Amino acid sequence: MDDTFLKNIINGNNLEKNLKSIADAISEKIVFSTSFGIEDQVILHSIFSQKIKNIEVFTLDTGRLFPETYALWDKTLQQYNASIKAYYPNTSQIEEYVQNNGINPFYTSVNLRKACCHIRKVEPLNRALSGAKIWITGLRAEQSDNRNGLNIIEWDEHFQVYKYNPLLHWTTSEVKEYINKNGVPYNSLHDKNFLSIGCAPCTRAIKEGEDFRDGRWWWEDQSKKECGLHK
Repeated sequence: MDDTFLKNIINGNNLEKNLKSIADAISEKIVFSTSFGIEDQVILHSIFSQKIKNIEVFTLDTGRLFPETYALWDKTLQQYNASIKAYYPNTSQIEEYVQNNGINPFYTSVNLRKACCHIRKVEPLNRALSGAKIWITGLRAEQSDNRNGLNIIEWDEHFQVYKYNPLLHWTTSEVKEYINKNGVPYNSLHDKNFLSIGCAPCTRAIKEGEDFRDGRWWWEDQSKKECGLHK
């Protein structure tokens, strides 16, 4: 299988049809990673409402998520009567990290922040993607300069998997319209100017005039604002 094969499966911008077509055409493992952001809820709705069984939905529970995120996770499970597999950080690695560095050392060092992200996100993601052929994401070009140059279908050399970014060219207005039209549950923090929601210590609401991801790791330079999940 190559990206040409995948591109031939995708036809236009119909999210539901494209997800169903990929699920029907690919026999290998397909996964979708959700952090319960508003984009991810769009894709979740499309998968769960169509009852697509051979796309495995998973999330990374870092242990530092907002209460509102856990509430949405629970509400999503109840609304769709579906399963979301959770992956957790390695206990011994977290214990050692906190013992050596304290509970919130990421505010003082980019390297310590990246180390925390690696333990809580990247290592569990490695396990989640094990054996997967296609990784579906909720990435959008509007989210950051780093993501503006992405393609809808990409080969991820680091994780050795094809990434499918079905919402890449959706606008924020289109995402919100889909959510409202289909009665999709979403994180209440979005109504409080939290546009990109991650771990609670590392996320704040954005201020007027700020960019989409300015609320993530706000104490760092813009160029450093990725956690290692998307190279």
